[in-house]
Amino acid sequence: MPQPDVLIIGAGPAGLTAGIYASRAGHSVLILEKELIGGQITKTAIVENYPGFARPINAIELVQAMEQQARHFGCEFKTAEVTGIRNIDGGQGFSLAVETTDGEFNPGAVIIATGTKPRNLEVPGEKELTGKGVSYCAVCDGPLFRNKEVAVVGGGDSALEEAEFLTRFCSRVHLIHRRDEFRAAKITQDRIRANPKIRLLLSHTVVGIYGENHLEFLQVKDLKTGSVNPLPVAGLFIYAGLIPNTGFCQGRINLDEAGFIITDDNLQTNIPGVFAAGDVRKKTVRQIATAVGDGAVAGMMTHKYLTESHHQ
Repeated sequence: MPQPDVLIIGAGPAGLTAGIYASRAGHSVLILEKELIGGQITKTAIVENYPGFARPINAIELVQAMEQQARHFGCEFKTAEVTGIRNIDGGQGFSLAVETTDGEFNPGAVIIATGTKPRNLEVPGEKELTGKGVSYCAVCDGPLFRNKEVAVVGGGDSALEEAEFLTRFCSRVHLIHRRDEFRAAKITQDRIRANPKIRLLLSHTVVGIYGENHLEFLQVKDLKTGSVNPLPVAGLFIYAGLIPNTGFCQGRINLDEAGFIITDDNLQTNIPGVFAAGDVRKKTVRQIATAVGDGAVAGMMTHKYLTESHHQ
């Protein structure tokens, strides 16, 4: 395969959108994905908050439409995992080298859109019931549990903010945290403690997640007494943290303390010609819509970079 003008790492909404914009600008585009096309969206059953759809849309159908659009404009796809990225001296100045499990590529520009993965609880039933009651995004899936009881695990700002958000839909929210105190800002804690729909389970952990075809109940352990009791809920929202997929960037791309990629306003990293888009980037909001927005910007800025480099 000829070397692509643009190599996109990750085929989630950010990567697919970047591919659409870059290919429509006339560039050859290769999108690498080590797992399923769609990324984290494939772990969500229904999407209700993506603009343009009056009714909830099946997540798989949404990502398939994005993939088909990218292919329509000429994007090529390959299953491979990126293991490293570096600058090389090609004799006429520096160029990019991307090392993968399927060989090395030397594109004109790179867009990193590898996203994140949620930090799991690592308890029985979590993997089997993900997407069947177990979720990692209250904004995405919260409205699906209208008038039902749910649980949230976590003690940081995200966990408490999402627990409060869920009270708009759910009849009751059980907030489970392994410590005696939350890590969230005091003002957020005050709102949580004043909310009659939220029940606090401090010094508790989830030790099991159970159900046949969907979540039915949790086994929750009291860390002070050691007792384990069932907690019937329809949904479980886990906020144990996010892990950015940036292992291959270590030592090359500037990352923040949590491992997210640092970019400028044009989504360029510290390496010229290397851009980042979507959840893998240091940012405040991580949603499908913001990933798509990032992808559009990265695709357009990549085109600008390649055009200016060619003229030079």
